[in-house]
Amino acid sequence: MPSLRDYRDRITSVKSTRKITSAMKMVAASKLRKAQEQAEASQPYARSMADMLARVAKNVVINESSSKLLAGTGSDQKHLLVVVTADRGLCGGFNGSLIKTARLKISELVKEGKDVTLLCVGRKGRDLLKREYSSQILQSFVGIAGSSKIEYAEAQKVTDLILEKYEEGAFDVCSLVYNEFKSVLAQKPTVQQLIPFKLPEGDKDEAAKDEKPQEEGAISPYSFEPEEDAILNALLPRNLGVQIFRSLLDSAAGEQAARMTAMDNATRNAGEMIDRLTLSYNRARQAYITKELIEIISGAEAL
Repeated sequence: MPSLRDYRDRITSVKSTRKITSAMKMVAASKLRKAQEQAEASQPYARSMADMLARVAKNVVINESSSKLLAGTGSDQKHLLVVVTADRGLCGGFNGSLIKTARLKISELVKEGKDVTLLCVGRKGRDLLKREYSSQILQSFVGIAGSSKIEYAEAQKVTDLILEKYEEGAFDVCSLVYNEFKSVLAQKPTVQQLIPFKLPEGDKDEAAKDEKPQEEGAISPYSFEPEEDAILNALLPRNLGVQIFRSLLDSAAGEQAARMTAMDNATRNAGEMIDRLTLSYNRARQAYITKELIEIISGAEAL
C-alpha cells in the first residue's frame, strides 16, 4: 500500500499537470478563433473556384493541346500524395486519423500496382510516415501548418514544387490528404484529387447524361477571350494553389480545435484523478491515525 508521502507527491504532480493542460487549452482556444476565421473565409473562395472550373471543364473539348493539368498525362501509374498534418502533437486523434487515412490510400494504390510518392506538409506526417515509407517521401515542408498566420505565399511554395515535379514527369496523378474543418468538434480526413482536375461526382453524372459522340472539329460552347488554353493554363495552377492553401488553413483550425478538446478532456481527467487520490489519501491517513490510537490504548492498558 502506498505511503501518505507517495499520495501527497502524486497529488502534487497531477495538480501541476492540470495547470499545464488548462493553460494549453486556453492558448488553443485563443488561437482557434483566428484560425477558424481564416479557414471559414477561405472555403467559399476555394469552393467557388472548384465549381467554376468544373462548369468550364465539363463543357470544354479536351484534345492534344489541352492543359495537362486538365487532360492528364494519359496514364495513372505514378501517384503523388500530399499529406497535410500538424507540426506538433497533443491534439488527440487529429494526426493519427489522418495518417490512418493516408496509409489506407497508399495500401489501396499499391494493391492496384501503382507507384506511390509522398509529399509531407507538417512534421508529424513526416515522422510517422517515414517509419514505413522513408524511401517514398519526395520532400517535406515543416513550419508551415504550425505558424500563427498562414500566408498564401507559403502554400505557393508547395504548389510550385508540385508543378515542377509534374512537368518533369515524376507523377501522373496528385491527390491531397488533409483534415477538412467541419466544426470545432469535427474534422474529417479527406482525399481530394488535384491533378488532373477531377469533376465532382454530381457534375460527372450530369456530364455523362448529356454526353454525345463528339465529331471532329467540335467546339466548346464557351467563348474564350483570350484563347481557351491561355485561360485554363492560368486558372488550373491557381486552383491548385487555392486548394492547397485551403487545406493548410483547415488543418491549422482543426489542429487548434482538436488540441483544445484534448486538453479540456485531460484537465477534467486530472481533476477526477485528484479527487480519487485525495479520497485514498484521507482513507490511508485515517487508517494510520486509527492504528496509532489502537497502539497507544493497547500500551496504556498493558500498564
